[in-house]
Amino acid sequence: MEIFFQLNSLRAGKQERRRDSLGAGVLLLALACFATAQAQESAVLPMAPGAQSATLPAVHRPVRPYDSPTMAGSTIRFAGGVTVEKATAEALPLGLDDAIDRGLKHNLQILLANQSERSVHGEISTVYFALLPNVRATAFTGASEINLAAMGFKPASFAAFGFAPGSIHEITKVDTTGVQLSADQVLFNLTDVYLYAAARKAGDVVEMNRLNVRGGVVDAVGTQYLAALADQAQIANTRARVTADQEVLRQATLMHEAGVGINLDVLRSQVQLQSEQQALVRAEDSFAKDKIALNRLIGLPAEQELTLVDAVPYADLVQMPLEQTKALAFERRKDLLALEAQLEVAERAQKAVKYERLPSLAFNSDYGVMGVTRGLYHGVFTAEGTLKIPLFEEGRLRGESEIAAAQELSLWRQIASLRVSIDAQIRASRLDVESSAELVKVARSNVDLATEALADTRDRFTAGVDDDLPVVEAQATLAAAQSRLVATEFRFNQAKLTLARNTGVVETEYKQYLGR
Repeated sequence: MEIFFQLNSLRAGKQERRRDSLGAGVLLLALACFATAQAQESAVLPMAPGAQSATLPAVHRPVRPYDSPTMAGSTIRFAGGVTVEKATAEALPLGLDDAIDRGLKHNLQILLANQSERSVHGEISTVYFALLPNVRATAFTGASEINLAAMGFKPASFAAFGFAPGSIHEITKVDTTGVQLSADQVLFNLTDVYLYAAARKAGDVVEMNRLNVRGGVVDAVGTQYLAALADQAQIANTRARVTADQEVLRQATLMHEAGVGINLDVLRSQVQLQSEQQALVRAEDSFAKDKIALNRLIGLPAEQELTLVDAVPYADLVQMPLEQTKALAFERRKDLLALEAQLEVAERAQKAVKYERLPSLAFNSDYGVMGVTRGLYHGVFTAEGTLKIPLFEEGRLRGESEIAAAQELSLWRQIASLRVSIDAQIRASRLDVESSAELVKVARSNVDLATEALADTRDRFTAGVDDDLPVVEAQATLAAAQSRLVATEFRFNQAKLTLARNTGVVETEYKQYLGR
């Protein structure tokens, strides 16, 4: 029987530690690649679950910890420290800046990017461990029972050494206790040094990916807020037309009852009024759904009512020259910076593989005391140096070198492709901004002309010069012009946000691009 107690302050064995450091370096590179892929898909933000789940049969399942949230003030707390805000009874006033600020704090993509960064920093610490001394403290006590006869020793054979017969038993019990402190340190291993350098650069990769996700969230939240503002403007225009149609219907009815009008005018006015009422219902439905989508992006409950306090922004954008815009994008685009940092990770990892061919030098030692339990103890120690020279490992080293070279070449090609894509995106965004700005000017002119034409036709109808058919036609023309104006203003603002996103400055300069 033996009782053994051991306390390890760090992992034991430099052989195992060497493999851990190389494995951690490979894992870091994989994490960086995964984070880059996630960042490139960050523009596609999570959508609400579909309604088809309601048709599935009910399934009885056990209650899990997160099925029983706890209430704490204005939040709902789930297991793991996850909190969700509760909807308030009053409508929440929300400006564009407030919406973006909430999105940057509560959007799921932001939270996941923060956790990915935390995970990679943990991996960096793991690689850094390979460069530190490995110290272990060990304490043990044991009771052993040894059968000497089974090991070839017979009591009679000890008589020649002066031991009396029977003084040595065939079964011997030994109690041993000891305490030991061990240490080992790699003195020279360039592979570990370059892996640590690669790991530190991988921290820059995840940081750029996190910033890229933040830019995507700003773009998505800003676009969704502008879409809700467009719905709100559409509702205001439609309500104004409903009020005007009600007045036209009232006048047509009075003229018909007075005998100076015909019933056809009344019917046309009723049809026009009901058409605008239907348009109002559709606009309110679209507005409600866009607010739900906005709530989802900024981490609010779906049932939270919002009051949008900002008006639709409109301001001409003075664009920088194309070459200057491209140069700024090459400096500020986080996805490009992440790929460039990832390329440095690959280059340092390739050097780490290259230097695996060099010898490594390590030092190991331990010191402690050991002896019979409740008896005499004596100090024990060992000290050794180890020089390792790889001999028959060229095949493995060449394979690792080929993998690292392929990864490096792949990153070079991705960087070149992304720079071309950035050029194309900026050119397309500039064209969208220019064309949508012209469309807004034309749409505003059309609204002014349609409003003036409607006023003239109403005056003619009120004076009895004409029936209400021209009024109905003028109202339809004004409705179409107002809808086009709302749509073109939204596309103009969206195009400016997209240009800021493609330039890499949307998070810091979206106000300047929107003219706020």
